[in-house]
Amino acid sequence: MRESRLKLGAGYVALGVISLLFIIPFIWLVRSSLMDLSQIFVMPPEWIPHPFHWDNYKRALTSLPFGTYFVNTLVIVASVLIGTVLTSTISAFGFSRIRWKGRDAVFAVLLSSMMLPGAVTLIPSFLGWKELGFYDTYYPLIVPSFFGGGIFNIFLLRQFYMSIPKDFDEAAVVDGAGYFQIYWRIILPLSRSAVIVVALFTFLGTWNDFMGPLIYLKSDSRFTLALGLQMFQGSYSAQWDLLMAASAVVILPCVVIFLLGQRYFLEGITLTGLKG
Repeated sequence: MRESRLKLGAGYVALGVISLLFIIPFIWLVRSSLMDLSQIFVMPPEWIPHPFHWDNYKRALTSLPFGTYFVNTLVIVASVLIGTVLTSTISAFGFSRIRWKGRDAVFAVLLSSMMLPGAVTLIPSFLGWKELGFYDTYYPLIVPSFFGGGIFNIFLLRQFYMSIPKDFDEAAVVDGAGYFQIYWRIILPLSRSAVIVVALFTFLGTWNDFMGPLIYLKSDSRFTLALGLQMFQGSYSAQWDLLMAASAVVILPCVVIFLLGQRYFLEGITLTGLKG
């Protein structure tokens, strides 16, 4: 008993040390955002700002139109979330609960597309959107999410759906339910944690997306927060206090969303792999 407690305690200590290593950069970011430029690189490091320079945030956020960038990012994230959750849940339902000829072969082909590096499809995709006249618009960033929502999300939800007993479907069919009713009234409510996982992944990926807006957007008025932060870094590279303040504001929504949804995140990741 004592030996098991010692092992458990050692495990907690090890996890604490590892967690500290991961959280130190975030702590450094926050403390630097509240310091004067001359305090940031003092050796030995000062971890508590004295005094607190809260005006760094005001100066950073008013130097560029971050309000416009925030609205632009919010529009893209909300649209992509709706498209991804809607179409990936429907696609996963078709691949897991409905039997049709060639289903497994089509799914295997879709899975093989995950092996393609993004650089392979980057230029053809850009040329295609440009020929359609959608360059410098949000369509290339939003529309693809309404066509399946990404093979990874389909795969994740399919694995989860397959862990739900087929008896529910059969009972619903006996009661006269169709495929859409089974999907909407049975599968979706039972897979809430997996859907939340998809939503979390989508939010974080879209909010932090830099390459997509960089390629498809040209006008400053359409820039996202990721592009705005890059512009800020180019203009104020020596102003580390302001740069840290702007970075802290940009990553704050990601931290809040993860903290609010971490229970569903861990639950969904655990349950997704129960059945292949």
